[in-house]
Amino acid sequence: MKKKKWHMIPGVPLTELDKKVMYWEGKGKEVPSRDLIKTPEQIEGIRRAGVVNTGVLDEVAAKIHLGMSTLEIDEIVYNYTIAHGATPAPLNYEGFPKSVCTSINEVVCHGIPKADDILQEGDIINVDCTTCLDGYYADASRMFIIGKTTPEKEQLVRVAKECLEIGAEAAKPYCFVGDIGHAIEKHAKRYHYGIVRDLCGHGVGNQFHEEPDVVHYGKKGTGMLLVPGMVFTIEPMVNMGTWRVFIDADDPYGWEVISEDEKPSAQWEHTFLMTEHGVEVLTY
Repeated sequence: MKKKKWHMIPGVPLTELDKKVMYWEGKGKEVPSRDLIKTPEQIEGIRRAGVVNTGVLDEVAAKIHLGMSTLEIDEIVYNYTIAHGATPAPLNYEGFPKSVCTSINEVVCHGIPKADDILQEGDIINVDCTTCLDGYYADASRMFIIGKTTPEKEQLVRVAKECLEIGAEAAKPYCFVGDIGHAIEKHAKRYHYGIVRDLCGHGVGNQFHEEPDVVHYGKKGTGMLLVPGMVFTIEPMVNMGTWRVFIDADDPYGWEVISEDEKPSAQWEHTFLMTEHGVEVLTY
């Protein structure tokens, strides 16, 4: 039996939510701790951070172009975020030196913006932003195609977005994290794509990274119970070839993740609030 995590509030009667969580806890399932259930005030704070985060990505979408450097993207993100009273959460996080992750082609995630990384015709790039506003965090990423690319890369970008959407559809109240991963992996396998296993989505909101780990592969009915009030990201990393990855040995910061066979990778991400009726996107 797993250690109990759902703590009752002394003197407060059991709610329907309490009863449902305790039922699954009694079945030996992993359940969230109560502090993962956001209050209305916290949800509103995360929602406001999401508005700024969406604005950042909209600004990038309006300005990204052939021949620009990823360092220019970093400057767009930093300037917009600061101008709106927020801070870019990646900046100086565990040694990450920039305000945004810019991951081109075979770079799966955590690409570091550089002056000499110039966007070329046919590149696909993931721009991943996390915004902190008044102590609350929101996290999302988008793919961009530079100019005209190959049909294979176009399909990869499209399927990666479908994986995010399918994962969100599978996220239901009182179901499990594994339901999300199962649905995503099933869709990716139809195209013989690999779903990265070494990185995952995560709880977010009061901190940059919280429980649960939201894996993008696996079996139904596994992982943490999903309860209304939880906030988390879904962010499948879809590789054109193998799911395996490695850290770029030439990256002095130890952040950039590359597909093992160096084939292209794509990723889309949103921050979601679990409600009684399914998920609500907080980063549109």
